[in-house]
Amino acid sequence: MKRSNDNSTFLQTQKYTKLLASVVLLSFLLSCGGLFRAKVFIPAPVLSEETIVIEELPQAFKVSTETPPPLKPNISAPQLGIDRLHLFKDSLIGKRIAVVANQTSVVNEVHLVDTLLALKLNVVKVFAPEHGFRGDADAGQHIGHSTDDKTGLPLVSLYGSNKKPSQHQLEDIDIVIYDIQDVGVRFYTYISTLHYVMEACAEYNKQLVVLDRPNPNGHYIDGPVLEASFKSFVGMHPVPIVYGMTIGEYAMMINGEGWLSNSKRCQLWVIPCKNYKHKIPYSLPVSPSPNLRTNAAVALYPSLCLFEATTVSVGRGTDKPFEIYGHPKFPKCNYEFMPIPTIGAKNPLHMNKLCQGIELNLSTAKRPYQINLHYLINAKELLGDSITFIDQPSFFNRLAGTATLKEQLDKGWSAKEIRATWKPGLDAFIQTRSKYLLYE
Repeated sequence: MKRSNDNSTFLQTQKYTKLLASVVLLSFLLSCGGLFRAKVFIPAPVLSEETIVIEELPQAFKVSTETPPPLKPNISAPQLGIDRLHLFKDSLIGKRIAVVANQTSVVNEVHLVDTLLALKLNVVKVFAPEHGFRGDADAGQHIGHSTDDKTGLPLVSLYGSNKKPSQHQLEDIDIVIYDIQDVGVRFYTYISTLHYVMEACAEYNKQLVVLDRPNPNGHYIDGPVLEASFKSFVGMHPVPIVYGMTIGEYAMMINGEGWLSNSKRCQLWVIPCKNYKHKIPYSLPVSPSPNLRTNAAVALYPSLCLFEATTVSVGRGTDKPFEIYGHPKFPKCNYEFMPIPTIGAKNPLHMNKLCQGIELNLSTAKRPYQINLHYLINAKELLGDSITFIDQPSFFNRLAGTATLKEQLDKGWSAKEIRATWKPGLDAFIQTRSKYLLYE
């Protein structure tokens, strides 16, 4: 009994000794700079020495602001990275900030740029991706540098000839914040913009903060894995068409797998979502680009975007882009449409021609869990042999990430046969992906 009591006393003493040491260490660190504090006290599943995931700071480090981020009505809904500005706001004080943003960079209808300016932070410039800062430019349309009418901030285009921030464009910047809604598809170019921003930050020693957002197609993984010979701005990394990761997880994978030029790594911070899992359905509050206007379009996009390299329209220039497909030479179908010039589609395929087509939005009552190859196979059969179906073969191969898919379609392979050839690449990617997941 006495031995037991002595041991208890020893353990109790040890416990208080550790507590005292922790208090001393905490007091010391509180006297250091804000950025250093945040980097030390992040309980992060750090996936590389350069990556910091800001989950939560101890109460002593939480910044009290006069205008804290408002709570969402449904507290069980995912909180986005932008919802959690209070976790790192103190680390931004005195920093010269650049923002990589577009029309989706909002929370509760307030834009990230306006939020940062309201917090009296020094936003120096905005970098804009494909479709521009306001998100209303056509796919592939040249976007030039300009000035934001509302804030007077310089808008620097990261599309066209200037895909990567230059040393000159970053010389007056200390830290870059990336906050753009992704849709989880390899050929959606916002992840290519992320790559180039990370590369520039690595080369010019700038810190990058990624504000994470849910992936509306994050619940599955599918498609051929991109082969190196087909690398382009519509596919830069060896990942499948649908990769099942948030933009924050993807950034960590770019860093961790050494995919930046010369295997450089950038100083990366990720502010993750809270109350989020990959399987949770997520409805985008803002259209991520002019022709992805609905949940149905976002869900169908991985299957329909391959049509962009064919003679078949996916409804650009109508009120149902990426919810239909058709062609003037299709036989009579259950739906017909006539593309006309619209915002985001000034010169649509088959403009002013009546197209017979297939309406797909009714088929999306259940979320897809794989790419639907039957759409491509069906369209090819409807056209017959009189018209070339894939009329932009090089572009099709870049979108697919391989020349094999076109060859399989040309030979009349079934969807099941094609999908079987994807499995080895998908299995290998799933192993790579698992190292960088922040969410179940």
